[in-house]
Amino acid sequence: MKVISTNIGKPTKIEWNGEETTTGIYKYPVHEPIYLNKEDVSHDTIADRRVHGGIFKACYLFSADQYPFWKAKYPHLEWNWGMFGENLTIEGLDESKIRIGNVYQLGTALVQITQPREPCFKLGIRFNDQKILKEFIDHEFPGTYIRILKEGSVSVGDTLELVDESKSTLTTQQFYKLLFSKEKNRELVQMAIENDALPPSKREKLKKWA
Repeated sequence: MKVISTNIGKPTKIEWNGEETTTGIYKYPVHEPIYLNKEDVSHDTIADRRVHGGIFKACYLFSADQYPFWKAKYPHLEWNWGMFGENLTIEGLDESKIRIGNVYQLGTALVQITQPREPCFKLGIRFNDQKILKEFIDHEFPGTYIRILKEGSVSVGDTLELVDESKSTLTTQQFYKLLFSKEKNRELVQMAIENDALPPSKREKLKKWA
């Protein structure tokens, strides 16, 4: 897995339901390394820290491999890396194989896979079409957030080198599908509850399905 692009967002004003708000989803490639802090990326914009940033959402990774699929669906957009609000565009990232809890060396940082991205209306605003939310859920390749175990910088060309594979076989994609499925697989629910790489709030909500 290789870093194709490092992306940073500036505060952008948008209108939603008649009200003006701010978003950091408009991220664009930068020509310098980005620095991963414990709870965010240096110089990046997090407009709403209730749902973005923090220990379990410090940095968002999205797969370059998924861009052709979305470009074909939305050919009229001005395409560039960072379209999905990701800080790091990664070649070879496969949510169906990456385990939640895996630890990687990434540049000078040490990071852990935490949770998939759940789309909100701001992704629809970036794509000028709210129907992308359902499409994004149905496609089942949502990218992943990471926890920063050791702060450091990441440059284009850096690779994710596996340091410690999670003992749990629960993948990012399996957990993503579990979140949106009406019929919860109890075995996957139990795996999620026992995986401390996931945020406690997510694990707690799943306990009613155990």
